[in-house]
Amino acid sequence: MKKITALLLAMALCLAVLTGCSGSSAAPAKDSAAASGSAEVSAVTSGEASAPAEEEEEENYATGDAALDDARNQDEIGENELLVVSFGTSFNDSRRLTIGAIEGKLDDSFPDWSVRRGFTSQIIIDHVKSRDNVAIDNVTEALDRAVNNGVKNLVVQPTHLMNGLEYNDLVNEIATYSDAFEKVAVGEPLLTSDEDFDAVANAITAATKEYDDGETAICFMGHGTEADSNAVYTKMQQVLTDKGFANYYVGTVEATPSLDDVLAMVQKGSYKRVVLEPLMVVAGDHANNDMAGDEEDSWKSVFEGAGYEVECILHGLGENEDIQNLYVQHAQAAIDTLN
Repeated sequence: MKKITALLLAMALCLAVLTGCSGSSAAPAKDSAAASGSAEVSAVTSGEASAPAEEEEEENYATGDAALDDARNQDEIGENELLVVSFGTSFNDSRRLTIGAIEGKLDDSFPDWSVRRGFTSQIIIDHVKSRDNVAIDNVTEALDRAVNNGVKNLVVQPTHLMNGLEYNDLVNEIATYSDAFEKVAVGEPLLTSDEDFDAVANAITAATKEYDDGETAICFMGHGTEADSNAVYTKMQQVLTDKGFANYYVGTVEATPSLDDVLAMVQKGSYKRVVLEPLMVVAGDHANNDMAGDEEDSWKSVFEGAGYEVECILHGLGENEDIQNLYVQHAQAAIDTLN
């Protein structure tokens, strides 16, 4: 019987999903992300929230050239596979610059491992296939591909921001494949430990330091969830405050702190300008529409209506090299548990 080692580094922190925006607005295709295991399944946990499915209406906006992205669904995997699991996005440029960049960094960092891709959102997978004729594996297809290719050692690194519902679902699905591999390990989501929160706070403030002039409120938009893991947003706000970043604010699209909460905090200051950015891995539908869209209830419109000059930064967290390096650290920790 295979040795089962459950290395649960699941901190009782409720970690949540991060979102944001950047200087442009496009129309949508909704995004989010999800998993635990046992085989030699070393499950390293954390948290995140579910995001809505993509709109199926006809698109009237461009998201970039899908051909520039690598779906990483090739065979001839070898004995060691590093499967990177993301919720996904149908915004082609953002997918390449965020998820693709994380996968690329992992590929460069672990030359003895074949890096492959899996998405948890079947709606996004189907949408990209229908629109761009690009096939992306769902988690089941990716795991079956690994089995058919004779993979012996499987490490799954999610790009989820927290240990939430989708992450737990992912871990549970991987557990059903525990007998198919000799060793399996699941890496932690982005925000798991106190050190992770500190590293992410340093990364997002370093990337936006040019805006921190005392007259600008820098607001990050996360997704939000009804689950306990929504506490990650409050924790991130506290970390930023404790580190002296008094002009930084964190809110969510679908939970608390809400847009109204963030606006109220900003209005207590003497700011002239507001910069909006997603606290999410990708800059997809939420960033382009809920944050940077022209609808009257978007973050951009609400802050403009309150008298602020607004700039939106449409960069997902996955574009930040410091964030990419944090995923590398989590993957390395998971690989280390296999020895």
